[in-house]
Amino acid sequence: MSTGTPELGLLGARRHYTDVPRELARLVEASGYGTLWLGGSPPGDLAAAEDVLDATDSIVVATSIINIWDVPASEIATSYHRIEKTHPGRFLLGLGVGHREAVQQYTKPYAALVEYLDALDESGVPVERRILAALGPKVLKLSADRAAGAHPYLTTPEHTADARKILGPGKLLAPEHKGVLETDPERAREAGRPAVNKPYLQLQNYRTNLKRYGYTDDELTGGGSNRLIDALVAHGGGVSIAARLQDHLDAGASHVMVHSLPDSGDPSVTYREVAAAFFS
Repeated sequence: MSTGTPELGLLGARRHYTDVPRELARLVEASGYGTLWLGGSPPGDLAAAEDVLDATDSIVVATSIINIWDVPASEIATSYHRIEKTHPGRFLLGLGVGHREAVQQYTKPYAALVEYLDALDESGVPVERRILAALGPKVLKLSADRAAGAHPYLTTPEHTADARKILGPGKLLAPEHKGVLETDPERAREAGRPAVNKPYLQLQNYRTNLKRYGYTDDELTGGGSNRLIDALVAHGGGVSIAARLQDHLDAGASHVMVHSLPDSGDPSVTYREVAAAFFS
């Protein structure tokens, strides 16, 4: 059984766990991506992850994220060990506390996350095989202490630089960044704004984090200002999107994922063009 941290590679691709056809998973792998991240809140049986692993040869599969309020630690541990037996070293467990607005029992989330990690320890899920959704300093520090690292979502390279300082060297730092293969800025914003606005600009933790980096209440309303959308959604050709992803790596990320938005065209084209530019 492998207990080391999986090799994520520099570049990852993100898809909602319900929308990963096997042929797309194979294309992502063949294009050079090291990790395929399953977005949304996958069920605790991890069948979606297992399906992608079965369909591919070497790519790492990671959850982005398992919601600790929805899935008992005992269930996720059982699924983890099952997958580890059949696909050793190819699965990374992404965990998080979700959002206050969407979880009725959202009380003392930090303490709940610590208790969940304690339960995973007792169930034999290695620290090196889990990564935490983290935005603020407290959970970033927990990511360094109790996980392989951190998986920030909807952030900028400026956040990545600060996160690296908190995590320290040697820990995984794997931010997400959205991409739209569209050279016209207005059309790109039309594709990117809905995916940023709902639900993320309605959620306190994301608003608070963006304010830390100088975005005002006015910029966070009405779907988000052009400045905000341009910061959070890379657009242009594959070269332009790859350059924005590189900004995260230059800021201290060890891995960065591109998130091709659901309504922004054929994802296979986006992933292929971004990878070609990134690895050129």
